[in-house]
Amino acid sequence: MKDSRRTFIKKSASLAAAMSIGGIGSAMPSSPVISKQTGKIKPYMKDAGMKFAFLMGPTSPKVPFARQMGVLHSVSGVERIPDAKDWDPKAITATKEIWAKEGIKWTVVEGPPSLGTQTKLGLAGKDEEISNFITFMKNLKQYGDVDVICYNWMPVISWARTQTDRPGRGGALMTAFDYEDMKGKPITQYGEISKESLWKNLEYFLKAVVPEAEKIGMNLSLHPDDPQVNSIQGISRIMNTVESFDRMLDIVPSKYNGITMCQGNFSLMGADIPALVRRWGKRDVINFVHFRSIQDLSGAIPSTKFTECFHDEGQIDMYQAMKAYYDIGFNGPLRPDHVPTMFGETNERPGYMTLGNLYATGYIRGLAESVAKDGSKS
Repeated sequence: MKDSRRTFIKKSASLAAAMSIGGIGSAMPSSPVISKQTGKIKPYMKDAGMKFAFLMGPTSPKVPFARQMGVLHSVSGVERIPDAKDWDPKAITATKEIWAKEGIKWTVVEGPPSLGTQTKLGLAGKDEEISNFITFMKNLKQYGDVDVICYNWMPVISWARTQTDRPGRGGALMTAFDYEDMKGKPITQYGEISKESLWKNLEYFLKAVVPEAEKIGMNLSLHPDDPQVNSIQGISRIMNTVESFDRMLDIVPSKYNGITMCQGNFSLMGADIPALVRRWGKRDVINFVHFRSIQDLSGAIPSTKFTECFHDEGQIDMYQAMKAYYDIGFNGPLRPDHVPTMFGETNERPGYMTLGNLYATGYIRGLAESVAKDGSKS
C-alpha cells in the first residue's frame, strides 16, 4: 500500500512539474492514430498540422486572445514607417519585429501594396506598380520571412455588402448581400469595364510576377470576387466561377500561382467545397484558406443574395471541408472569416469583430482535432 501511495505521489509530482513548465498540453502525450489508407501509424498533430491565424494588426484587441488561444500566426498588412515605402526593407523588417515582440509569427500579407487600379485596369503606371510588387515580394520573403500573399482582382470596388446588421441567431449581427440593392448605383468614373480587358490585364500581371515568385518561393494566392456577381457599377467581375479559377491556373501553371480557398464564395458559386479542395489539392495550388460559412438566399448560381452566419450553421459541410484539407495534407495558414458581431460588441468592423473570431476558432479547432485523430483518408 505504501509503495502504491509513493508511486502515486511521484507520478503526481512529475505531472505537476510538466504542467508548470509547458502547460497541460505538453504534459499529455498525443496518441498516434492509424491511417485507414496505409495501415501505418500517423502521428497526431495539433490543428491538423495547419497554421491557425487571425486577420489583425499589432494593436488589435484580438492579439492577447490570440496568444491565449494558441493562434500564433498573423495575417496583416505592412506597418507604416516614416520615410519608407511599404515594400522597402525598413518597413517590412519593422513589421516583422513588431509581431515578434507580440510572440506571433507574421505569416500572410492580405491586400498587398502596389497592386491597384493601374494594374487591374491596365492603365498608365501599371508597369511601375508591377515592378514595385515584385520588389515587395522579394523583400517580404527576405526581410519578413513571409511567403504567402493574398490578393484579388476586384478593381475600384472590392469586398461589398448591402447590409451589415442583418439579425442572426440570438440577435447576432450578420453581413448580407442582395444584388437587387446594387443595381441602381451609378457607374464609376472608369465607365464600363469588360471581362475581356480584365482577363488581358490579369494575364499580363501573372506572366510578369509568377516567374519571379517561383524564384523566391512566394505563394501568390488569388481570392475570389466577393460578391461573386457579374458586375458592380459597370465594372465586370471575372473571378466569380470555379471555371474562371481553372483558367487562371492554366495561364502560368505553378504552385506559386495559387488560390485563396475562400469557402464562402466558392460555395456561392455552386461548388461542393470538400470535392473542390481535393481537386485543387491534387494540383497543390491551395496556399491559404478562409474558413467561413454562408447561406444562399437566392436559389441562383452564382448566388445573388446571401447572408453570412456562424461557422456551425449555413450550407457548407464544415466537417467534411476540414477533412478534405487534412486529407490533401494542407499545412498552410488558415483563418476564420466574416464572423457575426456578438452581444456586447460594437459593429464598427462588420464581419471582423473579436468575439465571433474566438467562437469560430474554437469550433474550427474542434473540427481539426476530430479529423486529425480519426486519421482517415478518402
